[in-house]
Amino acid sequence: METKISKKELIEFEDDIIKLWEDAKIRAPVHFSGGNEDQLIELFKEIQPGDYILSTHRSHYHYLLAGGSREKLKEMIIQGNSMHIFDKKLNFFTSAIVAGGTAIAAGIALALKNKKSQSKVWCFIGDGAEDSGHFYEAARYVDGFELPCIFVIEDNNRSVETPKNERWGTSEMQWPKCVRRYSYNAKYPHVGTINWVNFSKTEKAGGASF
Repeated sequence: METKISKKELIEFEDDIIKLWEDAKIRAPVHFSGGNEDQLIELFKEIQPGDYILSTHRSHYHYLLAGGSREKLKEMIIQGNSMHIFDKKLNFFTSAIVAGGTAIAAGIALALKNKKSQSKVWCFIGDGAEDSGHFYEAARYVDGFELPCIFVIEDNNRSVETPKNERWGTSEMQWPKCVRRYSYNAKYPHVGTINWVNFSKTEKAGGASF
């Protein structure tokens, strides 16, 4: 897919949303993807029109790279729907439940295969969701029935605030070919260190997670 938004524009969009949160214009949790621009821009070159994209609570970059409107996304975030972005025209869906989209992705992929469709499913998760049984079952099912689905693990080495070595020691899972993973250095920690100078304005806001 030829993306219509640049790395610079992705970063500017996030910075704009962070400023809105600091000014208490957003009264719901928000999650950011700073540091993950290059990997996603490259990956979205493989995603074709008509493919299905399933994202998580951290979906802003995915939506913009899928061709979503910056204005529409900004309005959804201001309305408190940062974790519930969805656009049927783009086949774009999210779930704020950890690994909640994985079984849905497998089901869509099964339907596409049965219809002999050329479309694929791209399901994004984090390394925290990688720890879940929901993901394991979905990946095994997709692999076993050779379904047109790719799971993408965006590894920022955090499940909330806990790094992988504290969760699993040195253990590394060997996933089947339907699973891709890459690591990136998050611009922000999972629970934000942001400009608390204006805390008096933000204390009633719903919280931010980066």
